[in-house]
Amino acid sequence: MNIPEYQLFLQGFLKNPQRVGSILPSSRFLAAKIVQSVPWNEVKSVAELGSGTGAITRYIKAQLTDSAKVFLFERDKKMRESLKVKYPHFIFHSNASYLVKKINQEGINQLDCIICGLPFFNFTSEMQETILSQIVRSLKPGGVLIAYQYSLQMKKKFTEQLIIEKIEFVPYNFPPTFVYVCRRDELIDVGKSSF
Repeated sequence: MNIPEYQLFLQGFLKNPQRVGSILPSSRFLAAKIVQSVPWNEVKSVAELGSGTGAITRYIKAQLTDSAKVFLFERDKKMRESLKVKYPHFIFHSNASYLVKKINQEGINQLDCIICGLPFFNFTSEMQETILSQIVRSLKPGGVLIAYQYSLQMKKKFTEQLIIEKIEFVPYNFPPTFVYVCRRDELIDVGKSSF
């Protein structure tokens, strides 16, 4: 028997609120805002960090060509297994701290886009730095990060390593959410930076 998405998400939150970050999956309003923010015609490879039950994933799938490489990162095993059934052609991993290594293993050097719903506000400063470093290193020059967060806490850290093009507020989500649209600077050589 398939566990309904909301129940699966709530179970994940109750089991580990530090990793799940919310009691409900993302709303369709948030998903629509995220999808509108991505230049899909440029996307041949994409990663979603914190895929949950697939509330955003279904919208990502609808935008992509069949040849696009899609990486889904989800720590919760039950949610990850549920996603594998729904999206058998996507590539699954549990830990976004190894983003660069995992995409490289699949023959991808850099991604065109990363969609991130990880609850940074629950992470230690060290973990925030590790994941942000992985994001920046795995994005191609000019690549896009769409990150949705429940506060503006990460604005300073994003600004230090990425160009924030805009931040939009989505009130019709629980909790209400900020969507950061960021781009990796085309002039930065990450190989020479101090990550």
